[in-house]
Amino acid sequence: MQKLEAHEMPLHKVFSSDYDFRIPDYQRPYAWQEEQAVQLLTDLGEALERGTVEPYFLGSLVLVKESGQPRAEVIDGQQRLTTLTILLSVLRDLTAEAELREALHKLINQPGDPILGRKPQPRLRHRQRDADFFHKYVQTGGAVGMLIALDRTTLATDAQKAVRDNTAALHSELEGWSEERRLGLVRMLGERTFLVVVATPDLESAHRIFSVMNSRGLDLSPTDIFKSQIIGALEDPEESASCARKWEDAEEILGRDDFADLFLHLRMIYEKKRAERELLKEFPKQVLDRYLPDRADVFVNDVVVPYADAYAQIRDARYEASSGTEQVNAWFKRLQQTDNNDWRPAALWALRNHEHDPEWLDRFLRALERLSASMFIRRVYTTPRVTRYAELLRQLDQGQGLDSPAFELTEAEKADTRARLEGELYLVGKIRKYVLLRVDEILSEAHGVRYDLPLITVEHVLPQNPQAGSRWTNLFDEDQRAYWTHRLGNLVLLNRVKNSAAQNYDFTAKKAKYFTGRSGAVPFALTSQVLQYEDWTPEVLDAQQSQLVALLVKEWAL
Repeated sequence: MQKLEAHEMPLHKVFSSDYDFRIPDYQRPYAWQEEQAVQLLTDLGEALERGTVEPYFLGSLVLVKESGQPRAEVIDGQQRLTTLTILLSVLRDLTAEAELREALHKLINQPGDPILGRKPQPRLRHRQRDADFFHKYVQTGGAVGMLIALDRTTLATDAQKAVRDNTAALHSELEGWSEERRLGLVRMLGERTFLVVVATPDLESAHRIFSVMNSRGLDLSPTDIFKSQIIGALEDPEESASCARKWEDAEEILGRDDFADLFLHLRMIYEKKRAERELLKEFPKQVLDRYLPDRADVFVNDVVVPYADAYAQIRDARYEASSGTEQVNAWFKRLQQTDNNDWRPAALWALRNHEHDPEWLDRFLRALERLSASMFIRRVYTTPRVTRYAELLRQLDQGQGLDSPAFELTEAEKADTRARLEGELYLVGKIRKYVLLRVDEILSEAHGVRYDLPLITVEHVLPQNPQAGSRWTNLFDEDQRAYWTHRLGNLVLLNRVKNSAAQNYDFTAKKAKYFTGRSGAVPFALTSQVLQYEDWTPEVLDAQQSQLVALLVKEWAL
C-alpha cells in the first residue's frame, strides 16, 4: 500500500530544499486573476493587523512525492504556490535591506551547495512553456520592474499575462506599505503561515486524494454542525422533529451548495462586515449565540425558512406578487449576470423585509443593480466591494432604505465607469456580454424583451484582423482600426457559434450571411440596428459608439 503523508508545514519549510516543486505539463496553466492575487494579500494584511499569534492557514497542496526525496509534482496548489512566489519576489525587489533581500531570494531560489551536491535552481518550476519566462521575470532578483514594464499584448500565453498583471497589482499594493509593515508581513509569512501538505508517491493516489478533498457534500459541512446545535437545543421532541424537517426541506429546496452559501450571506446580513475567519468559527458567535439556547426554534422559523425561500426566489427569478413581478424578476436576472454574488445579502434583506411591496423592490433592485454594475465594470476587488455592500446593509438596518448613501456613486466612480464603457470593452471578457445585453435591453425596452437563449456570443462588425486588400482596409486606416475595433460601438450580439471565416467578411456579406439567422430574423435589437446601416464607416461607428454609451450613461445615471 502506498504511504500517504500529511503535515502542516510553515511557509519557510515549504519554500526550502525539502521540496523541489514541478508543475507537470498536463496541468492547466496559471490562471489566477488580479482580484484573487490582491485578495490573498488583503487576507494576509488583515491577519497581520490582527496581531495574534494564531497560525494562519493558506490551504492545502497535493503532491506526488517520494518520502525523503525533494522532487514534488504539484497536483493541486499550483495557483497558490505561483502567487506566493510572485508575492515573495515583489517583497524581495521592494526591500532596501540587503540581508532581507537575500533571505527572500533564498525562499524563491535554492542556492547551490557543493558539500551537499545541490545546484542552484528555482524552488518552483513551471510548465515547460512558461518556465523560462517565470524564472527570468519573477524568480530572478531585480527583475520584477522589467516584468511590470512589459507590454502584456506581446506575451505568448495567457499564463504569462496573468503573471505580469498579478505582479503589477501586488507591486502597486505593497509599494504603498511602509518598509516596517512589509517586514512584518515577511515575518508573519515565515513564522506563522502554514500550508497543509499532502504527499503520496503514486499519481493515481494523488488524484484520488485531490478528488476527495474537492468533492462537495461528502464531509460534514458547517451547516450540518449548526443544525445539530440548533436542533439539539430544542427540548420538546415534537418541536425538535418539526424544526429538523423544516431545516431539511429548506436544504433540499436550495441544494447543499446553495444552502451553504445562504449561511455565508446570513453572516453578512447579521454582522455587516467581511468574513475574517472560516464560517464554522464566526457564525456561532456572530449569529447563533443570539438564538441559543432558548430561541432555537425562532432561528429555524424566522431565519432559515424565510431566507431560504427568499434565496430560491432570487436564484430562480420567481418572485410572486399580485403585480410588478416581471420587473423584480428581471432585476434578479440582471444581477446574476455579474461575476460575483456579493450583492445577494442586500437583495435577501430587501426581499425578507419588503416581500409584499413590489414597487419598493423594483426601485431598490434598480439602485442595487446600478451599484453592482458599476463595481463590476470598474473591476472593483473583493474587499472594497464587500465593504461597500456591508455599509449598505448597515444603512438599511438604520432605516435609510432607498436613500442609503452607500447606493450613491461618487463623481470619480461615475467618471471611471463612463471611461470603461467608452474604452476597449471587448478586451475585458468578463464584462462585455453584460454591458451589451444591458444596452440591448434598453434598445428593446418598448417590447420588454428578455432572452433565454442557449448561446449568446459577442462579435465585431469591423473585424479584428481584416484581410489585406479588403474593403475594411480601405474604409479604416491602421490607427482607426486600432482605436475602434474593440469598442462598444463596434460590437454586436449573436446567438450562434463564432465563425472565424465569416468574421472577416465585408460588411454587406457579413450582414447577409453571418449577422442574420437562417429565418432572416435577428433576436437582438442591437444587432438589428447595425443591420439598418448601408455601410460601416468610421463616421457611422463613431455615431453608434456615442449613442450606445449615452444610453448606458442615462440608464445608470452616470
